[in-house]
Amino acid sequence: MSKKSAKKKIAKKSVTGKKVAVKAKKKVVKPSVKKKAIVKQVKKPAPAKKIAAKKPVAKKPIAKPVVVKSKVKNKVVAKPVAKPVAKPVIAKKAPDLKVVVQPKILYKVGNYVVYPTHGVGKIMAEETQMIGDIELRMLVISFEKDKMTLRVPVSRAGAAGLRPISGVEQMKKVFITLRSKAKISRGMWSRRAQEYETKINSGNIIFISEVVRDLHQNVDQSERSYSERMIYESALARLVGELAAAEGTDHKTATDKLMKLLRAKVAAANAAAAEAAKEAA
Repeated sequence: MSKKSAKKKIAKKSVTGKKVAVKAKKKVVKPSVKKKAIVKQVKKPAPAKKIAAKKPVAKKPIAKPVVVKSKVKNKVVAKPVAKPVAKPVIAKKAPDLKVVVQPKILYKVGNYVVYPTHGVGKIMAEETQMIGDIELRMLVISFEKDKMTLRVPVSRAGAAGLRPISGVEQMKKVFITLRSKAKISRGMWSRRAQEYETKINSGNIIFISEVVRDLHQNVDQSERSYSERMIYESALARLVGELAAAEGTDHKTATDKLMKLLRAKVAAANAAAAEAAKEAA
C-alpha cells in the first residue's frame, strides 16, 4: 500500500456489501491545558479604629446684635454689640497712717475710778511691792459697796479697763439713751441675759444705760423672772454709783434722779398709747 500525504482511503464493506469510501480524518490532538484554579484574594477590610469620644466644648455665648432702626423707612440696620473691655486695675497708694498717741491717764489718790467688773471705786493709796526682783507700783482701790479692796499695777491699769469717772458731756449722752425707745428682743432669755451681762461688765456707761432702759419697762410686772430682776438691779447700781461720783452726791439722790427720768418716760409712753387707742375707737 502506498502512503499518501494528506488522506487515506479506507474501503469498508457495508452491511449490504457495498463499498463506501470513508475519509479518515486525522485526529488532531490538542495539548491538554490544565485549568488552574484562580483564587481571588479578597482583602478583608481593616478593623475600624476606635475613636475616643471628644468632650463637648462649651461654646461661648455669641452676643446678639442690637437692632437699631435707621432714619430711612422700612430699613433695619444691625449693629454688633461691643464687648466690654476690662479696665486695668490701678493699685491705690496706701494712705499715710498717723500714729495717734493717747494721753496718759494719771491716777491720783482720792479720785474715783471705774473698774469694769466691780464698778465705781476710790483710790485710797499708791504703794510699791517687790515681786521677785521686779519693783511694781500698785494702786490700792476700795469698793465701798462690795466692801472690797483691790490692788492694780499702774503699768497694767489701762489694759485692765480702769478708767476715770465720766464727765458732764458723757452723762448727757446717758440721759439721752435712757429717754430713747427701748429695744425689744424676742430671742431666748438665756442668750439675752448673757448679752446684758457682757454689757455691764464692759464698764462702758452707755452700754450699762442701754441695759437699764431695756429692762425698766418690765420692772413692775409680776411675771418678771428673778434673773431678769437681778440683772436690772446690777445695771442700775452701776449707773447710780457713777452718777453720784460724777455729780458729787450720795446714792439716794442719784437714784431718785434716774427713777424720776425713767418714770416720766413710761408715763409719756402710756399716755401716747391711750390717746392712740381712743382715736382708733
